[in-house]
Amino acid sequence: MVEVHVYELWTVILSLIVVKICHWIYQWRNPKCKGKLPPGSMGFPIIGKTFEFMKPHDAIQLPIFVKEKAHRYGPVFRTSLFGARVIISTDSGLNIEMAKTNHVPGMPKSLARLFGENNLFVQSKESHKHVRSVTTQLLGSQGLKLRMMQDIDILTRTHMEVGARNGGLDVKETVSKILIECLAKKVMGEMEPEAAKELTRCWSHFPKGWFRISWNIPGNGVYRMMKAKKEMMKILKETMLKKRASGEEPGEFFKTLLGETGGGEGKISVESAIEYIFIFFLIANEATPSVLAATVKLISDNPKVMQELKREHERIVRDKSEKEKKAGLTWEDYKSMTFTQMVINESLRITSTAPTVLRIIDHEFQFGDYTIPAGWIFMGFPSVHFNPEKYDDPLAFNPWRWKEKDLTAIVSKTYIPFGAGSRLCLGADFAKLLMASFIHHLCRYRWSMKTETTVLRRFILMFPGGSDIQISQDTEVDNSAG
Repeated sequence: MVEVHVYELWTVILSLIVVKICHWIYQWRNPKCKGKLPPGSMGFPIIGKTFEFMKPHDAIQLPIFVKEKAHRYGPVFRTSLFGARVIISTDSGLNIEMAKTNHVPGMPKSLARLFGENNLFVQSKESHKHVRSVTTQLLGSQGLKLRMMQDIDILTRTHMEVGARNGGLDVKETVSKILIECLAKKVMGEMEPEAAKELTRCWSHFPKGWFRISWNIPGNGVYRMMKAKKEMMKILKETMLKKRASGEEPGEFFKTLLGETGGGEGKISVESAIEYIFIFFLIANEATPSVLAATVKLISDNPKVMQELKREHERIVRDKSEKEKKAGLTWEDYKSMTFTQMVINESLRITSTAPTVLRIIDHEFQFGDYTIPAGWIFMGFPSVHFNPEKYDDPLAFNPWRWKEKDLTAIVSKTYIPFGAGSRLCLGADFAKLLMASFIHHLCRYRWSMKTETTVLRRFILMFPGGSDIQISQDTEVDNSAG
C-alpha cells in the first residue's frame, strides 16, 4: 500500500515537472507583447536558433540564416540567439532609426562577460561622452594627421619589408601586429619590449567570431579569451603602475582619459581606464585585419583594379624627391589616393555582412503593423549594401561605382559599414588610413596570394622576387601579380 502511494506521488511530481517544462517552452516560443510581434521562430529555450545562425557563410554574403528567414518572414523578424530574445532587421530605414533613437549597445552574453557589467560602454551618458571625446582626439582626422600618420606608415613599411625578405606574410596577423603596436604606443606610451611582445601574443586567443559564443566551458573559445583578458589586464595595469612609480609619462591618450591634461579633473579611475583600453584594443583588432585581408584578396582577383592602384601609387612615389621618399607618406599623399579610397569603400560595402547596428531596445517601437518590444536585442544587417536597386550588380567588386561620390562619408542611408547614430564606430577613419597605407606599400612589390583553408581561412602574401623588387615604370600587371 505504501509503495503504491510512493509510486503515485512520483507520478504526480514528474507530471508537474513535465507540465512546467512544456509551459516554459510554450512561453519561450510565444513571447507576450502589448501589440503584434514580428513573425519568426524562437526555437528551444536558451539555445534558440544559435547554431543555425553560426553556420559558416561566404565572406561577401549575408549569413544564410538571415537570408532564409528574411525570405520566409520578411525584412524584420524575431528569433532567439545566445539565450537572448532578438529582433533581426534587414530594413535600412528601421536600422537607421533604431541606431538614432536607442543608445545602449546590444550584446550577447559573451560580450557582456568580456567587457564587464560596469564597463564604460554601458555606464552613464557622461562617462560615455567623455571616453568618446578622448577617443576622437586620438582617432579623429586631426589626431590621425598629427599623431598617427607617421607611425602607421613606418610600421606598415617595416612589416612589409620583413615579409618580403621572408618570402611571404599572413595578412591578418601582420595587420593585427601593426594595429596593436601603433595603438599601444599612443595609448600607453613606450612599453618594455617583453611586455609589448606578451600583449601581442595574447591576441592569438581571440579568434574570429569570439563575440558570438556565450558559454564559458574549459577549453573552448570563451574560456581561452577570459584567460587572455586576465593576462592582458595584468600587463596593462603593471605597465601603468611602473610608469607612475618611476615618474615616467604614460601615453597622451591615457593621461587625457584620466583628465590629467590641460588642468582637467580626473573623471574615471585608473582601473576603469585600463578596462576601457582593453576594450578599445579588442574592438580595434576585431574587424580591421579581416576586412583588409578580404580587400587584398578582392584586389588580387581583379587585375584591372590592381593595375589602377599601381598607377596611383607609382605616381605618389615618382613625384617625391629622395628626401621625401625617406620621410614616408604624408597626409597630403593619403588624401590624394582617390582610387584607393574607392577600393576601400567598395571593399567595406561588400564585406559588411555582420550586424552593423546592435542595440538594446529601450522603448517600444512601432514598425508597420508590428511592435518592436522594449528590452529585446536589435540586430540590424546592412542588406542595403546588396540591394540591386541601390547598387548595380551588387555582388560584383566594382570600385568605379564610387567615382564622383563623397569618399569621406562613412555613413548614409545606403552605406553603413561602421554603424550609425550615437554608437557610430570611432575608429572608422583610423581603419581607412591603415588600409590605405597597407595598400600603398603593397603596390610597391610584385606579389601573389595563397589562401589556406585547412583549419582557419588564412590569406598569405607571397613575394617571389624578394624585397628588392619595387614598383616599375611600366604599369602592366603580370599574371603572377594576382
